[in-house]
Amino acid sequence: MLRTIKNIYFLGLKELISLFRDYLLLILIVYSFTAAVVVASKGKPDSLSKAAIAVVDEDHSQLSEKLFDAFFPPMFLPAKEIGRPDIDRTMDEGLYTFVLVIPVNFERDLFAGRDPAIQLNVDATRMSQAFTGAGYIQQIIGMEVSDFLAAKQSRTLAQTVLRNRFNPNLSEPWFDSVMQLVNNVTMLAIILTGAALIKERENGTLEHLLVMPVNAFEIMVSKIWSMLLVVLISTALSVIFVVHLYLEVPIEGSLSLFLFGVALHLFAATSLGIFLACIAQNMPQLGMLLILILLPLQMLSGTVTPMESMPQWVQTIMQAAPTTHFVDFSQSILYRGAGLEVVWLPFLKLVIIGAILFAVSLARFRRSVA
Repeated sequence: MLRTIKNIYFLGLKELISLFRDYLLLILIVYSFTAAVVVASKGKPDSLSKAAIAVVDEDHSQLSEKLFDAFFPPMFLPAKEIGRPDIDRTMDEGLYTFVLVIPVNFERDLFAGRDPAIQLNVDATRMSQAFTGAGYIQQIIGMEVSDFLAAKQSRTLAQTVLRNRFNPNLSEPWFDSVMQLVNNVTMLAIILTGAALIKERENGTLEHLLVMPVNAFEIMVSKIWSMLLVVLISTALSVIFVVHLYLEVPIEGSLSLFLFGVALHLFAATSLGIFLACIAQNMPQLGMLLILILLPLQMLSGTVTPMESMPQWVQTIMQAAPTTHFVDFSQSILYRGAGLEVVWLPFLKLVIIGAILFAVSLARFRRSVA
């Protein structure tokens, strides 16, 4: 037993030394936990920011002035007033993404119960802002009109007060940064372990190991613990310095509990990396397998679309994927401040999935080196 532990330890050190000499993989690790997280959180095109809007005010009433002043940063630039003949010209020149037309006698018709309409012209060539901004503008107009009517009629109307928990301002970087980090953890865990095994095969050093007094179990475990350690440390540094300090995303729960869950997930992901490396014969084949495996894992695990929005059969199948439970406890701990009493079930599922993947990968690895 002592000899097995010693062999695993020194073989793992060999893997770490080999990794630190591979500058491309080191660059990939640094980029994945720094720049990739920042770009994903701040460079997303579907977030509305500083959209240009103009207003054609043909009513010149108190309500139309109130609507004119309702659009302000950071979602919109201060609204500009233009004339009706300028609508086509300014939109053709790309000066405005939205042009709001308030018709004559809008306020009077509203009080008379005639349901007047407001025209919103949208530059649909700016697809991301057009779709999101049109919805925001409708909400803003609806709230302003309701408040104006309630004040004029001097009566209290029932209002729905929305309070967003865990992310009061619906700030997308709070969500995108953590979910990008979750995806990168899975990606690097599979890549590093798979690349470590394939490099051994391509360089001919795997045969050297097999003639030494070590077995397949020790070789596989050494690759798992060494790559697990690298990704785990990188994750901790990224959460503290990139997500929390630089992006200013609040961490509500216990960081140590989160890292413990990350270690459980890495055990499963690195075992999956070994399994894929046993199937692939070289790095290009491993890359093709990663595309087929990573995309479904990332798209269907809850990082892009909530699990509740997916068909039931997809939810059932994805319960066998480690990334589903990784996303589950990551959101619970980092966003909602959940403790072990809440996330113990995802932890247990990860242990079971990891044990199955490890056993299957070990069996496949033994056959591949036999």
